[in-house]
Amino acid sequence: MTDAERGRLLHSGPARAAGPGGGGRIMIVDDEPAFVQAFCRTLEARSYRVFTASDSAQARELMAAVEPDLVVLGTLAPAGQAFSLHQWVKRHPRWRQVPLVVVDARSEERSIRGWTRSEGMQLEAEDYVTKPVEPASLVPRIRELLEAAPRTIKVLIADDHAIVRDGICAVVRLQRGMEVVGEAVDGRDAIEKVPVLRPHVVLMDILMPGLNGLEATRRIVQQYPDIRVLILTQYDEEENMVVARKAGAVGFIPKRAASSELVAGIRSVHGGNYFPPAFQEVSAS
Repeated sequence: MTDAERGRLLHSGPARAAGPGGGGRIMIVDDEPAFVQAFCRTLEARSYRVFTASDSAQARELMAAVEPDLVVLGTLAPAGQAFSLHQWVKRHPRWRQVPLVVVDARSEERSIRGWTRSEGMQLEAEDYVTKPVEPASLVPRIRELLEAAPRTIKVLIADDHAIVRDGICAVVRLQRGMEVVGEAVDGRDAIEKVPVLRPHVVLMDILMPGLNGLEATRRIVQQYPDIRVLILTQYDEEENMVVARKAGAVGFIPKRAASSELVAGIRSVHGGNYFPPAFQEVSAS
């Protein structure tokens, strides 16, 4: 996607601190500009980040680009387009758990951009309303759905040893609320997979052939500052801890302690940082 194309696809309000019930990413799919603009103003005023698409093709591309926490599926012409997008979302392994609020067309416009009776019988959504609808009236329901949505930590594992990756995958997949979204064999592979898989946490080995983990970490956090990198290495010298932190990593786990610290480390860096106690002494000195 080019910058110009992304500009046409995305609508995002100014960054704000998350207020009560705010701060989530919401995608609105609708082809009525007045409805979309009103919804954007209402949600952005409550600190939500809002992204919009006006047809099914844009919406599918946007899903991968921003990974919304909730989708408002409005009206699309020609009729059947909204239902087709609904079916795609609900059958997609990455998006089917995303909360969905369907806003159907006015009764007199159902044949143009709304849902047929047979399509409605196949509807799977957390809520269903029809136009005209006041955007503010949906805010409490949206807040409720976002607060109730499960928060699965998506993990990308970057290590050049298959046996290490297999062992880490086995541990992570046993954890509730964690998902291995992919594996990378070196730093360059990790960089290429990050924008495709959009992990929350990258578990990164330092010593890998080609592009090493430290340089990969530096490039990833520069391009995607919301992604958290947890360094995993067999060398836990103080110098490595300092260099990893300077590269942008927010956590560091020696491989000898991976079995006992791995899960705690992933959960910790998802919301903050995770460094051994020794690092605190080094950074304070």
